[in-house]
Amino acid sequence: MSWNARALDVLAAGPPTPLIDFPVPGPGIRLLLKDESAQPTGSLRHRHARALFRQAILDGLVTEGTTVVEATGGNAAVAQAWFARRLGLPYIVVMPGERSEARARAVEELGGECRFVTPPPAIYDAARRIDGHFLDQFGRAAHHDLAEELFAQVRPDWVVTGAATGATSATLGQWLRSHAADGRPASGVARGPAAAAHGRVVAGGGEWRCRVAVADPDNSAYFPGWTLDTPDYATGMPSRIEGIGRPRIEPGFHPDLVDLVIPVPDAAGVAAARHIREVTGLPVGGSSGTALWAALELVERMRAKGETGTVVSLIGDAADRHLKTYHDDVWAAGKGLDVGRHADELRRRTSV
Repeated sequence: MSWNARALDVLAAGPPTPLIDFPVPGPGIRLLLKDESAQPTGSLRHRHARALFRQAILDGLVTEGTTVVEATGGNAAVAQAWFARRLGLPYIVVMPGERSEARARAVEELGGECRFVTPPPAIYDAARRIDGHFLDQFGRAAHHDLAEELFAQVRPDWVVTGAATGATSATLGQWLRSHAADGRPASGVARGPAAAAHGRVVAGGGEWRCRVAVADPDNSAYFPGWTLDTPDYATGMPSRIEGIGRPRIEPGFHPDLVDLVIPVPDAAGVAAARHIREVTGLPVGGSSGTALWAALELVERMRAKGETGTVVSLIGDAADRHLKTYHDDVWAAGKGLDVGRHADELRRRTSV
């Protein structure tokens, strides 16, 4: 068997991640959490990393011995280092800022190499100068297998995710548009309120309606850019919510594949992350909390309209390190986040 064939076997999909019932008041509406923290590297970035490696191998850009390079500072680096190790490939990640042993350790323990660069925006040019294949998670389209897996498990009315690269919302939207009941192709489908007319899909011997919502934190460009239909919108401001929110709209985000973008205050996302931990025991980060807050808004809208159905919110990155940040009152106060006010609202929204 060739190296490429063996590599593709390594990159085969793993077992499905679980769905967790999350309590919401009233009959007829179900809220489910798709728990991506069950992935081997503990986050939704695991799927994206696998997709990036698979596409690079299929395109002939990565072969046996190729050095793989990325520019990122988060969970993507851990997931990519995990796959590089299993493929026997050298892996180098360029991270923003001064060297942090805590950030580097998780990658280096998997055999990867971390290089730190300042100022932070310089990481992309620095990565391109390294001799190897630049995965470029923000610039390359690599749709992963979440949609096939999720829609085999459940037929939701809404799926809610945060946005960083935009790959997850694009993967979900592409799948739904390709299975549209009216046969319309994915390209050219209207975004925003007009897209809801194309929300019916046919799959698995049945037909149902499903739409994609993106939860966007403070300072991020996705909500204003989507609302104003401005694909090059930029805020120039960093997100306080690790893993989601971008100062610019990234090339992987496709507004025509998203039905709704919901802005979520950072304090609300942090309060919701704590609530997930209270209910499930999972110490998730702010990105999971942000998605849950948006999902609860959709539940309230459905209830107000007398609708029934199912909402799925993606969660991931459940790690003890979050106990010292999102789940810590001193940290939240230092960031100027009034979590208590939103915690009271959460109790009202989820009391059963």
